[in-house]
Amino acid sequence: MSLPSSSPAVVFLERSSPPHILTLVLLAGLSAINMNIFLPSLPSMAAYFSADYAVVQLAVSAYLGMTALLQIIMGPLSDRYGRRPVLLVTMVIFLLATIGCIFSTNITVFLIFRLLQAAIASGLALSRAIVRDMVDASRAASMIGYVTMGMAVVPMIGPVLGGILDQTFGWQASFVLTLVFGIAVFALVWADLGETNHTRSNSFSEQFGAYPELLRSRRFWGYTGTASFASGAYFAFLGGGPYVASNLLGMSPTAVGLSFGFIAAGYMLGNFLSGRFSERFGINRMMLAGSLVTVFGMLATSLLFAVGLVHAATLFGGMCLVGLGNGLTLPNSGAGMVSVKPQLAGSASGLGGALMIGGGAALSAITGALLGEGSSATPLLIMMTLAAMGGVIAAYYVIHVERSVQRAAAS
Repeated sequence: MSLPSSSPAVVFLERSSPPHILTLVLLAGLSAINMNIFLPSLPSMAAYFSADYAVVQLAVSAYLGMTALLQIIMGPLSDRYGRRPVLLVTMVIFLLATIGCIFSTNITVFLIFRLLQAAIASGLALSRAIVRDMVDASRAASMIGYVTMGMAVVPMIGPVLGGILDQTFGWQASFVLTLVFGIAVFALVWADLGETNHTRSNSFSEQFGAYPELLRSRRFWGYTGTASFASGAYFAFLGGGPYVASNLLGMSPTAVGLSFGFIAAGYMLGNFLSGRFSERFGINRMMLAGSLVTVFGMLATSLLFAVGLVHAATLFGGMCLVGLGNGLTLPNSGAGMVSVKPQLAGSASGLGGALMIGGGAALSAITGALLGEGSSATPLLIMMTLAAMGGVIAAYYVIHVERSVQRAAAS
């Protein structure tokens, strides 16, 4: 993808130029694979550590919560000191924490290192800000779509590999693979990612002082709400899906991992459509379309389960539509977030990402807590459907606000 003529030329493996799109894909992909590669191992990890599933599931929900908190800091840090140094430092922390996860001997130590792994959230938060540094708002949605489409390939194969590695070598193997991938991506970021933030703030406190300006923006809340509810449906599945698949549907870790590929395939298709059509139809219509697809997927799944079609194909078929809907919604809502106040792109990406993932962490934790011995899939389906409906309402709110502003300007 070419950049506007006013932007510096992208030269691969040149630290004085903006990063190549491949670098952004792999950087965001590392964040994604760290979130989901070990999901098929959750039941076996509970057995290994002699811990309740709800405690081990904190490796998902507490990790998401820490990710949310860190993004509040990372955005302003990158606006103040630059994208490159923040990314390099957080990646070193992530690599050390991954080593700690591998050698953990009890669930408490594991969870501590797992929370430190959340430093890699910089890859998700700052990749959006870097894109916004490089191109304007309309092209940002398309470019983010292409970045996340490529990124989707990584988590699509992640749970598949995680399930196979778990059955062959044990749960630690997934973290070993993550470590190797992380070292490779760190080397690439070091060699290719030039600084893109050329309008840095004067102080760190100045960036935090900008948060009230963002929070007063109705459009920022609308875009953030749409992204939060859309991703919340998926995060709720991360919290309860492995339990339903393993305990209720009797699926093996390998089968669960393979089935997660259907979700990522839907997400990748949605990303492709975003990259192809966002400039033509606009970010608001695209994210509304994605929210509606997600609702349809959840309503269809809930109906099929209600009539007795409790099957892996029913569950993951519906989740494929959720992935498609998120692939349409998230690049466009993300582009909207960082375009409300372009001079605060890093802060907007960090704050919006924190609110989005914080909401997802809450949904993931609640869903995991609701699923226990003897429970059905109903709590999972209800949580996901409510989140999907919230996304539609938030998308309509953004459209309403923009039309109100346009009418006021015309008068």
